[in-house]
Amino acid sequence: MAGIYRILIAFLMALTPLALGSVAASAATTARPVAAPATPAAPAATPVATSADAAAPAADAAAAAPAFEYARPVPGIGQPVVGGLDFQPQVTENGRFAHFLNNAILLPLSVVICLLVLGLLLFVVVRFRAGANPVPSKTSHNTLIEVIWTGIPILILVGVAVPSIDLLARQYAPPPANALTVKVTGYQWYWGYAYPDNGIDEYVSNMLDEQTAAARGEPYHLAADNRMVVPAGRTVKLIVTAADVIHSFAVPALWTKMDAVPGRLNEVTFRADRPGVYYGQCSELCGVNHGYMPIAVEVVTPERFAQWVASKGGHMVAPAPAAAAPAATPAAAPAATPAAAPTTPPSAGATPAAAAPAQ
Repeated sequence: MAGIYRILIAFLMALTPLALGSVAASAATTARPVAAPATPAAPAATPVATSADAAAPAADAAAAAPAFEYARPVPGIGQPVVGGLDFQPQVTENGRFAHFLNNAILLPLSVVICLLVLGLLLFVVVRFRAGANPVPSKTSHNTLIEVIWTGIPILILVGVAVPSIDLLARQYAPPPANALTVKVTGYQWYWGYAYPDNGIDEYVSNMLDEQTAAARGEPYHLAADNRMVVPAGRTVKLIVTAADVIHSFAVPALWTKMDAVPGRLNEVTFRADRPGVYYGQCSELCGVNHGYMPIAVEVVTPERFAQWVASKGGHMVAPAPAAAAPAATPAAAPAATPAAAPTTPPSAGATPAAAAPAQ
């Protein structure tokens, strides 16, 4: 019996190579129809070539866009000056109002209060010195004086609060519908600007080296290779954030300052009415190179802004009033149509109405 098993095992081992060969042959036969469609793969390359050909004119159009040249800054405008005592010349309505509030109200009021307190102090030193008063006064309260020195400061604070709250309301007023949106992102240690309304992706702005800044006629430590460009006479809405640590976007001539906080979107608006170049800096301690991340904003005419947008490969957006105009047309058309429709049938409908009483 054991011999029979050995013979069967030997027979099966002899048949195994033949079985494997037949399986491989059948697999090759089955795979042949699947491999056959590999030949038409060549036409699939045609759509790829077509899309590349379609993208080529767009790239050529972007390359053919007119180059934009940055303007040279005006000395003393939009930048600090040696020995300066006042604010930088303001080019926004809010900035001019804040300048008026400081120079015409707060500063004179502070001077008057300081002189009054100094005068009262000198009067007390002279009038109530020990030589003039060998017997000290026992008076501890004076109702009139206490009412005066409590009431007058309250009136002063209320008077100062009125224009101060007005300035706060102006600074945080909601932007109009046609405001230009710019996303500002602070990095260690440079800025990134994006224009979502115009289809311009984020580009970065780094400080220029001393030689390049001098060649471009810009102040060192304030000049940047890529500026933020905005149109004059149009409200700009800045969405300010940060990618790593807290920064602060501050441009004194535009009366604009807003913290850039990671994970938070802060909003600030400004409207410059004078073309020019205006500089700022990060105003929040953000690391070892905190003093080397300047801000350069160039305010241009609407025509030059459109040129700059084209140079960046973006597109201009139609103003909001033009988009709102078509909405008024459909509303007026249906109202006019039903009103005009009943004017025709009265002649036909008058007969039944007149005939009804006769019946």
